[in-house]
Amino acid sequence: MKRRSRRWASASGPKRPVAGDCPQEPFIAVPAPMRPVRQQEESHMSKTSTSRIISVVLALAFIAGLFLLLYPTVSNLVRTSQMGSAINAYRENLDDVSLEEYQQLIDDARAYNERLVGGRANYVEGEPQDDEYSSLLNTDDSGMMGYITIDKIDVQLPIYHGTSDTVLSTGVGHLEGSSLPVGGEGTHAVLTGHRGLPSARLFTDLDQLEVGDTFVLNIMNETLTYEVDQVRIVDPDELDDIQVVPGEDLCTLVTCTPYGVNTQRLLVRGHRVPNAQELNVTPDATQVDPLIVASVLAAGMLAVAFVVVLVRTRKKN
Repeated sequence: MKRRSRRWASASGPKRPVAGDCPQEPFIAVPAPMRPVRQQEESHMSKTSTSRIISVVLALAFIAGLFLLLYPTVSNLVRTSQMGSAINAYRENLDDVSLEEYQQLIDDARAYNERLVGGRANYVEGEPQDDEYSSLLNTDDSGMMGYITIDKIDVQLPIYHGTSDTVLSTGVGHLEGSSLPVGGEGTHAVLTGHRGLPSARLFTDLDQLEVGDTFVLNIMNETLTYEVDQVRIVDPDELDDIQVVPGEDLCTLVTCTPYGVNTQRLLVRGHRVPNAQELNVTPDATQVDPLIVASVLAAGMLAVAFVVVLVRTRKKN
């Protein structure tokens, strides 16, 4: 059997195709599909929008937290300023009251108190019901009859006729049916005030008064000092402790208790004592309410925390 001879092309000649061989094509690198420019822009805008929303939410949360933190302090400062202005206006108005008018106002108040002696007092809560009562110790139709100073708890509050909600949100109310606060034997004035209002301190710290502490009433041009001799907690319908005691010159401060519950009444009673000599002493340093200091520090810490969170959020985005 003859073998067929195979001819091979020379090294320099073209190579013959062999059956079964696949034609080779040059390798071309295909780049990964690129995201359209518009899609990239939309993605960037989406991230920017999300970052802005987060920043706005954080800013609103910061403002809300700061408002809630500072509201009681700022509101109390504003209300204290308003009450101080009312007291100053009352003092200035007294300068226009003649000696005869002044004496008549005091005499009318004492005559009213004398009529209360001899029977159980008929106390009236809320708006004054007696026109005569409303006119007594009222020099400028504002309803203000004087003011009370309690050094122990650092408050000075105007005293108004009646115990309406309006009165008790702006100062201390005199309980109609109790003695007018002009002093004298056989008198018992009752002054009521709110406790725990977010907008004003008023009688919030009245529970800090103890036997032996004093408070001062300024009625017209009279100064009456009372020393605490009894502190009691009673039910709202228990009235025995605010009755007139023959021969005694008494004044009782009333507020709600327990704090925030207000189901009972805190009675702080004082009896009349000689006025202390007023000394003009210049304080060595200005006294700042610790609550104000704490609020400012807390606000500063909250502001720093807000800035840190905001910076981190922007870096992340």
